Amino acid sequence: MSRRRFFAPRNAFAHDNTMVRLEAEEARHLRDVLRLQLDDEVYVFDGEGHEFQCSITELRRDFAELTVVAEVKPASPESPLNLTLGIALLKGEKFDLVVQKLTELGVTTIVPLITERADIRLHNVKDAEKRVMRWQRIAHEAAKQSGRARVPEITEPRSFESFVRSGSESLRLMFSERQGQSLKPAFAGEHSDVIAMVGSEGGWTDKELTTASDAGWKIVTLSGRILRAETAAIAVTALLQNQLGDLK
Repeated sequence: MSRRRFFAPRNAFAHDNTMVRLEAEEARHLRDVLRLQLDDEVYVFDGEGHEFQCSITELRRDFAELTVVAEVKPASPESPLNLTLGIALLKGEKFDLVVQKLTELGVTTIVPLITERADIRLHNVKDAEKRVMRWQRIAHEAAKQSGRARVPEITEPRSFESFVRSGSESLRLMFSERQGQSLKPAFAGEHSDVIAMVGSEGGWTDKELTTASDAGWKIVTLSGRILRAETAAIAVTALLQNQLGDLK
């Protein structure tokens, strides 16, 4: 039988890891959807890479308390690649899909990018915060379903210019439909930390390509294939992990 998995942040655990409390939606799902009872076995992950076998000790309307039986290996292993992926903002469900699939694949950090040809424009800070909260919920659910015990960090939307200047000590790859080299020579050498960028449906502007290249980014093309932005983000993740021996 597959594990019945739930998420709880680290502050929901007792300081000695003997108890954990499920709040709100997680508790209601346990009680009303799965109809679990006292002493039933469940598994709880903390989003930071740890997973625990637990037993239900108390059920209430808006919370459930569990006794931690033992720490266990997560249902799915983490990718050996520490991958930060910057993705130009996409409309509605497209970015939701990207967050879900990148979580399943094992991306470490997802950075929404404000680019010249991004599909959407953020109205204000509250708009950005609302979107990030939604993406975080999607990531938590995707981690739960896929067996990951680590939930990727989803940052506040960043400008293209600030992202390009970051991570100079890592291998940095900008995926583009033009002006780039193939992936294999770009990835040559040993790399466990990679920062990559994927553009919007409209692609990168000449100015963005020049800015990234001048800042030390390697421009990469996927054999001339033209992919939708959401497809490119998923394909890039899988290809980079495979280069490191993952997903082989």
